[in-house]
Amino acid sequence: MNRITITAMAMAGLALCALPAAADAKTEAYVQANASEALATLNDPSLTADQRTRAFSTYMDKFTDLDAVSNFVIGKYSRRFTPAELAEYRKAFRTYALAVYEAQLDAYRGKAVVVKDSVDRSETDSIVNTVIERQDGKNMDVRWRVLTRDGKYQVVDVALNLDGNLIWLGIEQRAQFIALLDRANGSAEALISKIESMTAELKASKRA
Repeated sequence: MNRITITAMAMAGLALCALPAAADAKTEAYVQANASEALATLNDPSLTADQRTRAFSTYMDKFTDLDAVSNFVIGKYSRRFTPAELAEYRKAFRTYALAVYEAQLDAYRGKAVVVKDSVDRSETDSIVNTVIERQDGKNMDVRWRVLTRDGKYQVVDVALNLDGNLIWLGIEQRAQFIALLDRANGSAEALISKIESMTAELKASKRA
């Protein structure tokens, strides 16, 4: 990534971190329960790789609002794609996003998810800070951005502390996808092809 992209991501991350008030206990409990369930599927030795992926994807699909994430990461282009293009893109993005979540969390397999604290960005927008506790003591910080709509909670972005850098996956994907679309004159076909290629690479590299 170039310096402008990295700077933009860093500023966006800081904006999400420098927040006041604490989120409500229900939001924290939602993240605690669902993140723990998703993590448990990655730690289940009785499952094959395919079974683990299916179980993890089922939890994460309910836990996250992938339509909202898919629109966010392509910005203005979500209004420029035809309905058919948008549907095909969302299908490809869902598969890719779930593969990303699995790869990133699976790389830091842990024994428990513990909520540290939380902050409200607004009445319906919160950040829940958690730690994945590992048996080797190398705990991993994970932050979950949660939106509330009509009393229903859903995650719309996840931040991982990778090598000392807090990376919001949605923000990183947005920078990458919009840059690709800008170069390709807004071609949905070019973006979908790239997403499918990245998904294939992730699936090929996952553990047995």
